[in-house]
Amino acid sequence: QVQVVESGGGLVQPGGSLRLSCTASGFTLDYYAIGWFRQAPGKEREGVLCISSSDRSTYYVDSVKGRFTISRDNAKNTVYLQMNNLKPEDTAVYYCATPLGISCDYAMDYWGKGTQVTVSS
Repeated sequence: QVQVVESGGGLVQPGGSLRLSCTASGFTLDYYAIGWFRQAPGKEREGVLCISSSDRSTYYVDSVKGRFTISRDNAKNTVYLQMNNLKPEDTAVYYCATPLGISCDYAMDYWGKGTQVTVSS
């Protein structure tokens, strides 16, 4: 059964950092694109960052450039979202997803249940 599970969310002060993990089961993650998305209260879900099977990063929003990075650890079947210099507007539920395809241009078919990130003093 194909699954992705997010972890690592929490409460952090503005300017702080968090690293989210997306751990896959039922498939070998290094062959596929993995994307991170977020949904803030009262807003539509938006793409944040994606990594293709060839480790090319695609940013979906300019507001996280220079602050967020994405990487994968194939031995752990996990993709990470490193978030630095967090801002209150980054507060959202963060989801990872995969199209079970090699490109970030494909539609995401498999989604996790999300992890809450709250940036507040």
